[in-house]
Amino acid sequence: MNNLANRRMFLRQWLALSGVVTLAGCAGSKKAPVAQSGASKNTPATDPCSDLTNVDPVDVQKRKSLGYTNKSPLPDSQCDNCKLWVPVKEGQECGGCLLFTGPVNPAGHCTYWAPQV
Repeated sequence: MNNLANRRMFLRQWLALSGVVTLAGCAGSKKAPVAQSGASKNTPATDPCSDLTNVDPVDVQKRKSLGYTNKSPLPDSQCDNCKLWVPVKEGQECGGCLLFTGPVNPAGHCTYWAPQV
C-alpha cells in the first residue's frame, strides 16, 4: 500500500510539473541561453555531464526545479541506480533522465530519485 501511495504522489507531482513546463514553453517568449560559468562556445566543459550548452533554458530550469545535482549527497541514491535513469550510450560518458533532457552524471541525484525495482 505504501508503494501505491508513493507512485500516486510521484505521478501527481510529475503531471503538475509537466503542465507548468508546457505552459512556460507556450508563453512564446524567446529566452536568452543560460551562460555557463567558465565555458565558452569554443571551449567544451571539462565535465561533459555538466555541459548544458545545447540544452534549452526551459529544460535547464526544470533540472534546477527538480533539485538535480551532479554529485549525490547520498552514496546509495545516485542517478545510475534510479528508476528514471536512462543508461549511458556506447561511446558517451553521461546518461539521461526520463524527467528532463540533457546529460546526466551517473553519480548525480535529484529530489525525484526512486530505487530501481
